[in-house]
Order: sequence, then structure tokens, then C-alpha cells
Amino acid sequence: MAKLTKKQKEAATKIDRSKLYSINEASELVKEITNVNFDASIDLAVRLGVDPRKANQMVRGVVTLPHGTGKDVKVLALVTPDKEEEAKAAGADYVGLDEYLQKIKDGWTDVDVIITMPSVMGKLGPLGRVLGPRGLMPNPKTGTVTMDVAKAVEEVKAGKIDFRVDKTGIVHAAIGKASFSADKIAGNANELLQTILKLKPTAAKGVYIRSIYLSSTMSPSIPVDPKAV
Repeated sequence: MAKLTKKQKEAATKIDRSKLYSINEASELVKEITNVNFDASIDLAVRLGVDPRKANQMVRGVVTLPHGTGKDVKVLALVTPDKEEEAKAAGADYVGLDEYLQKIKDGWTDVDVIITMPSVMGKLGPLGRVLGPRGLMPNPKTGTVTMDVAKAVEEVKAGKIDFRVDKTGIVHAAIGKASFSADKIAGNANELLQTILKLKPTAAKGVYIRSIYLSSTMSPSIPVDPKAV
């Protein structure tokens, strides 16, 4: 196990392990314990009382964070020529079709989100092995397969993220940056948590939100009170 640095040890002493913090308290504390020389990412980990192996207990959704992600999201719009101009005007970083399909086939995946149209999905199918493991495969459920390409690009640029429960029952999501105010971090965290609550599967029994932890890059995690959500 890696040794804790002096700064990490100091940060850990500021967290009361016998306490569950409110979102507002945790948002202030995470800023206080973040000691890195770059704008650290703020992450939320939510452990759910679901069995993700069962299709009727899968939790997946999208949320538009009210204060954005703080990240410059690189968007590739795979569209037919008639949609290229609107995709560019909406802020897509890369726009085209066949040349980008070939680049992906050759191993290029230097984007955060791919948005496309229903008519193009057939061409993307063979690239599933490249895009799937990287979480880049467009999906109608997350709004990344749509005829309204411009709207989809604008939403992603404004802070729309998609999330899903992993095989261990945890939802991980980046909800901002350490440079955000505590109010903005709390606002984004609450928006994500309320969205997860709305997506509770009817098949899930017992306690739904089991634990919540807020952390930043390389910081210790702060336990948040699930009952306060």
C-alpha cells in the first residue's frame, strides 16, 4: 500500500470519521483538504442497494449539473453533411463522419463524448469494441443519438453528464472542480443525488442509498449522510 504524504495525513486529520457530514459541510471541507497544485476534480461516489447484474435493477441516467463540470468537454459529432454546420455552430470540437470513423478504427479516441444521429448508428456498430470499454458509444437513452444534434452538443458543453451503476453497485461521477465555490459543489452534488433518487428501480428492496462519499483528486473521502439527501 502506498504511503500517505505529509499533506494527505494532514488532510485526513481534518475529517471526523465518527461523523456523517451534510452535503454543504462536505463541500466546504473537500475544498479545505485539497492540497494539489492543479485544479482537482471533485468526485461523488454513491453506493446503492441494487444488484446491477439484474436488468430490472440497473441504474443509469443523465443529469445536467447546474454549475457545469468545470471541464472543457471535447465533443465529436458524427453527422451527415447536412447537419455539419449546426453541430459546428453548437460548439462541437470535431465534426464529420467517414474520416472520423476511420480514425477511430485506427485507434483514435481523444474525445469525451460522441454525438450522432440514428441513421449513422449502423456504421458505429463495428466500432463497439473500441468505443464501448471507453464509455464513448452513443446511446439514445443518454441523448447522444438524436436528430437534434445542436441541442445535444449544447447540453453536453453546458454540463450534462451520464452515469451508471458499476458492477459493485456504486455510481461514480465527477461533479466539478476544487476551484468551484462550496455552494456550487453542493448544488451539483444535490442535483445528481436527486436524479439518482428518482431512478430508484421498483425491484430494489431495502435501503436504496447506502453510503455517499465526496472527495477530490488525491484527497481522502468524506462520508456524507445518506439520510440528509
